[in-house]
Amino acid sequence: MSRLTGKVAIVTGAGRGIGRSIAEVFAREGATVVATSRGSDADQLGGRRGIEYHQLDVSKDQDWQRVVGGVLERHGRVDVLANNAGIIAYQPVHELTVEDWERVVAINQTGTWLGMRAVLPTMMGQGSGSIINVSSIWGSAAVAGGHAYHATKGAVRNMSKNAAITYAKDGIRVNSLHPGFINTPLTDAQDPDVNDYVVGQTPMGRAGKPEEIAQGAVFLASDDSSFMTGAELVIDGGYLAQ
Repeated sequence: MSRLTGKVAIVTGAGRGIGRSIAEVFAREGATVVATSRGSDADQLGGRRGIEYHQLDVSKDQDWQRVVGGVLERHGRVDVLANNAGIIAYQPVHELTVEDWERVVAINQTGTWLGMRAVLPTMMGQGSGSIINVSSIWGSAAVAGGHAYHATKGAVRNMSKNAAITYAKDGIRVNSLHPGFINTPLTDAQDPDVNDYVVGQTPMGRAGKPEEIAQGAVFLASDDSSFMTGAELVIDGGYLAQ
């Protein structure tokens, strides 16, 4: 398969789960992939065919400038950004600390903004680019206690629409990707009762797989979606259709 041949892609949160799957599938589809994560959990991806690893804290502008600058030095362009890095907090409003609120916002919302900000000048100069901002079904619907996550994923959804219409004439497409409940280390760490409830409310009756989300990201990154911008690609087993 070669839907991404010749494209240079940056994937954040690539250490595990959805981000890791996106990096691997992008590489299989022919892209040169810069897989990033805040820790060292993605460094084993480096050295695989088509994948290089770089450490990146998405909440820090200087990290973005370093990584994107390095990509431009080595490859001369950035064709795709998959803003996937994210964390979750399930404490209700009256229990969440200011520090935890700010941490969720810094990674999920500010990190997405910083990523777009870092690559947009290059994409404008190229006259092309695809930005994929990973939101969630929780950017459109609610689950008990998840208000900080809802706030940030709703922001990602609407920032994507704004960027889409702002940069459409520059040849840049910006879409958001909305996974439902997916089996990942993130969901494994959640309250099993919450997991069971969400899966039980999913019409297809099962959790999704990271690769099922990655295939959607490939579509948005590729020329197959060339007339698609400002859209929300929902992959959730029918959850939001209810």
